[in-house]
Amino acid sequence: MIERQLVVSNRLGLHARATARLVQLLSGYKCSATLIAKGREVNAKSIMGVMLLAAGPGTPVTLRVDGEDEAAAAEAVAELFERRFDEES
Repeated sequence: MIERQLVVSNRLGLHARATARLVQLLSGYKCSATLIAKGREVNAKSIMGVMLLAAGPGTPVTLRVDGEDEAAAAEAVAELFERRFDEES
């Protein structure tokens, strides 16, 4: 299991488009993925789950991945967060 500390850094937070990008990215990995923020823990492969976090800009988020391709999944998600979900250029 790998845990990574991330911060939502895009201007709109984890809104529908950013959440869809995250879920689509994770769907290509076999490992389980969980996001933890604001005292809630949700399935990171579920659009509704991630939306329920209501994670706005600056929100600290913990990503927990567990499974055979966990390292690659954790790195890909960290890069997506760093790129601000490809929304800002």
